[in-house]
Order: sequence, then structure tokens, then C-alpha cells
Amino acid sequence: MKLFKSLLVAPATLGLLAPITASATEVNFKAISNYSYENSEIDVNTFKTSTQENILLSGGEGLVETATYDGGFSETTTASFSLDTVIGAVDGGNDSTEAVTFDYQMNIGLSTSFTGEDSLDVTIDVGGTSDASGTVATEAATIMGYQATGGKMVVDGITYTFPLGGATVLVGDTTDISSTFTGACAYSAFTDSTPDDCGTGNSLGVGGKGVTASIGYAFDSGFSLAGGVSSTKSAIMTKEGTDMYGIEAAYTADNYGVAVAYVTDDKAAAAETTFWGVNGFYSFDLASISVGVETEETSGVDKSGYFVGLSFPEVGPGSVGLALATQQNYKDSEEELLIYEASYSYPINDGMTITPGVYIKEASGTTDDDTGVLVKTSFSF
Repeated sequence: MKLFKSLLVAPATLGLLAPITASATEVNFKAISNYSYENSEIDVNTFKTSTQENILLSGGEGLVETATYDGGFSETTTASFSLDTVIGAVDGGNDSTEAVTFDYQMNIGLSTSFTGEDSLDVTIDVGGTSDASGTVATEAATIMGYQATGGKMVVDGITYTFPLGGATVLVGDTTDISSTFTGACAYSAFTDSTPDDCGTGNSLGVGGKGVTASIGYAFDSGFSLAGGVSSTKSAIMTKEGTDMYGIEAAYTADNYGVAVAYVTDDKAAAAETTFWGVNGFYSFDLASISVGVETEETSGVDKSGYFVGLSFPEVGPGSVGLALATQQNYKDSEEELLIYEASYSYPINDGMTITPGVYIKEASGTTDDDTGVLVKTSFSF
């Protein structure tokens, strides 16, 4: 029986192999041997992604136009990514456990241009833990200024920037009036309590309430002027909402600069707050010093705060930062609470920087001061 089956299969197998054998005998090996690179034609279009047509179900041809998609951004669109991770421990009045915690923040920036001179930008944040206790698990993130989103993506700002008669105009949502401000601060802060705007976060670093429009103009002499307005999205520039206005003037040279800003914020209908801020820097061979002073007034009550920072740009393979600042603006009758920080930042390569640092945050009364030891690792890609 097995022999009979084999006899039936053998002719069928030979029938399949016969065409293959016949095709092989027709190959012109002489022509292949004569082929050379001189016969090839390669240009810039050779390796482009091939066009992909829409694949429709039977009977659907012609219902939509044929589309192409190369799987990438347009030629004027770019994407940038950064990731900060921080690990450390805090000991003091707000934390008696001395636990070591970990947190992170990732930023995604998308930018595109339509004219070559304008820019549409979208910023997306992804933050770490959103522990509601506000103590151990969030202390590291709070002091670094991270946005706790619980691992969810959150749109941090949408802006459109374009030139207008030599000036730069910015309009957007969830963005800052100070985006067009020049400022005059050379210190790069390690913690969020000593911000990059040299302790003038309400004036020279003023934020926004929602819908924002800002304009800045830089003169050739080094002077610059800027101003803007921001309103709550529910009521733009009307009495039903709250508005914020800010103006700035600055002068910067090669090794020094100074900037001043005025901001008015009607936080409540009967309690308008005004801010004045001044910051400046001076650079010499060894280091640069940055200072900032800010005052605020609400219903006749005056407050003030200050900042001093030193930056040493070349210490071994990295740079050193030292600073002290008031934690906020205080009345003359209030106890001033300071924060001190020291950090050393050194690049591992073009896309990775490690910054160990320490800070001391004073507490009022008999409460122990907060002392934090943190290591921040920054990636850009």
C-alpha cells in the first residue's frame, strides 16, 4: 500500500520541479558577469519611502482620494525630548522618616513653522507621583518644581510666535507673559525655590492665567522692551474674569546686564496686587554674580524678597552654583525664612548631565529646618 502511494506522489513532484529546472537553464550567466556599477542609476529619490495607497474593502474603490503618508513629520516640524530624574532624602520639619524617594519629569516639545519665521509650539509634561500627602513622596518633586501628573500626559502650553515689524509677538494658552522678557540673571537654579529668574518670579518671571499675548522688541544697542497681558479663559479682558499685565525693560552687555519689570494682577475684584522686580548679573574671570529684589503691594500692605547667587562655570569637568534667597516675599514685621543651596553640575556627554546638590530650607519657630540631599540626572534627546 505504501509503495502504491509513493508511485502516485513521484510524478506529481517531478511535475513541480520541471518548470523550475527549465527556468534555471534560461538564465544568462554571461550577462550577469558583464554587469558593473557603471550600468546602475542611483539618485536622491532611490531610497525614499514608497507611496502607500489606501486599501479599501471590495466595492469601496473611488470613494476616497488616494493618499500618501511617509510615516514622519513634515519638513518644518521638529520634536525635542528631555527627562529629569531626582533621587534623594529630606530630613526636617516636614519629614521625620528620612525616606529616600524617587521622582521624574519628562517634557516633550513639538515645534513647526509655516513661513520660516514663525513657530507653533506645543509642550507636553509627564510627571511622576501624585501622592496627596504632600510630605515624603512629593518633597523631592516639589522642591525641584516638577508637575505631578501621576504619569499622565498634560499639555503645559500652546504658543504661536511670529515677527511683526521687527518685534516678536507671542500668543498662546497656558503660557507666560514673561516668555518675551529678556531678564538679566546668569544663575541656573538647582531647586525651584531659588528660580532661574533670580528670585523675581512674580515680576520678571511672571506667569499667566490662561490666554496670553506678549510682545518684545530688541534694539541693536542691547536694550529691549517687552509687555503682555494674560486673562482667565472663562472671561477674557472683562470684569467677570481676572487679568494680569506686565512690562519689562532690560539692558544686556557681554559681561553684565540689568532688567526691571512691573506687573499688576487683579487676583480678586477688591484686592489688586502690584509687583516690582529688578535683577542683574556681572561676570568676571572666575565666576558670575547674580542678584534679584522684588516688592509687592496689596491693599496698602508691602512685602519684599531678595536673592543672591554665585556661578563658577569651570570647576573641573563641570560647574558650581551657590545661592541664598528668601522663600517668598515678607512684610517687615514677619520673620524672613531663607533657603540655601549648593550644587555641582557636570555633563557625562552631550545628552546626559548629572547634578548632585544639597539645600537647607529654614522653618519658623521651633520646627527643624528641612535639609535635602538630591541627585538630579537630566537627559535630552
